[in-house]
Amino acid sequence: MSTVAILHYTAPPIVGGVESVIDHHARMLAAAGHSVRILAGRGQATDRRIALHLIPLLDSRHSRVLAAKQTLDTGQLPAGWDPLVADIRSRLEEALEGVDVLFAHNVASLHKNLALTTALYELTQRANAPRLVLWHHDIAWDSERYGAELHPGEPWDLLRTPWPNATQVTISSARQGELAQLLNVPAEEIIVIPNGVSPRLFLKLGRMSIELVNSLDLMAASPLLLMPVRLTGRKNIELALHSLAALRKQMPEARLLITGPLGPHNPANEAYFASLKQLRSELNLDGHAHFLAEHVYGFISDEVISDFYHLADALFLPSKDEGFGIPVLEAGLAGIPVFCSNIPALEELGGDEAYYFSPEANPADVAELIRNTLQSSQVWRLRARVREQYSWQQIYNLHLAPLVTL
Repeated sequence: MSTVAILHYTAPPIVGGVESVIDHHARMLAAAGHSVRILAGRGQATDRRIALHLIPLLDSRHSRVLAAKQTLDTGQLPAGWDPLVADIRSRLEEALEGVDVLFAHNVASLHKNLALTTALYELTQRANAPRLVLWHHDIAWDSERYGAELHPGEPWDLLRTPWPNATQVTISSARQGELAQLLNVPAEEIIVIPNGVSPRLFLKLGRMSIELVNSLDLMAASPLLLMPVRLTGRKNIELALHSLAALRKQMPEARLLITGPLGPHNPANEAYFASLKQLRSELNLDGHAHFLAEHVYGFISDEVISDFYHLADALFLPSKDEGFGIPVLEAGLAGIPVFCSNIPALEELGGDEAYYFSPEANPADVAELIRNTLQSSQVWRLRARVREQYSWQQIYNLHLAPLVTL
């Protein structure tokens, strides 16, 4: 494993877009077993696995840095420039001892602390310097609002010069094109690593929900179909399993989550559950059709069920008989589509806003209804793409892990 340093003017819990990215990167790298340290001018330790090296002169709002910037904005080098750069370089050298890879965020892109930019450039040109990754979120030379503060020559030109032996990273294809033009390098020499989102945090999943999501790998589902029903015959779970098997022929990452326990009043339910598990195996759905009754013994709270509604892509309710149908109402509040049998109670609740099929339907037809409906939905396609490409875990798997091991 590598020792990775992440450098920015400030660090969490300072609020900012770059600070948030740094926090997620650091946590994922630490969770993967890397030794991680953050170098910043301001911030606080937020995770005991991550070392925080505070160097006040890295802060863009340090009094010496602000005084220097006031003169630099006029196109002049300030008095005391060389000692300021030397002080920062010395402190950086100590903090980078033993580091294999350094991620420097915006330091080679913005002019908020040009003494830091200069010190970092000088330090990383040495033979024993860590491998340098320059992370460009914002580009000063490409922004009209900074035009009056930028001038020909050094140190300003360090923001538009391709640094030797540095890996260039931008957060979007748009930024990639802007940076390639500025540095006069081929765009393919610049890596695009997007920012991400955390579904668990955004959806406010509870502890028990997160444990189940992780153990069942539900984040990999696409789509995830939710059946919040007890394990009784009238819920027609056989049709759900056969439909999932048919759906997976076109959507191989489709999963089914059945949240309820065995029905409490019929001894035959034990045998029914055993038959469902046997059918699951026969249909090669192990790992794709999940019965929470196999993983949770006892009561599952309404909060956990609510979490699964917000995580799921659709409600699936193939019941043969219902007197009401509360899941239809819950799915409406959660904003997910409802696929249900065309029995009177469910049609009454779903109205024209649900998708219906016969409880005796051909599973292939049910699967086709689900697939066509979801794939024609812009909302679902975006949701699926975000989960597949832009979760922080996927960002790590697809981009950060290869970058650290280059």
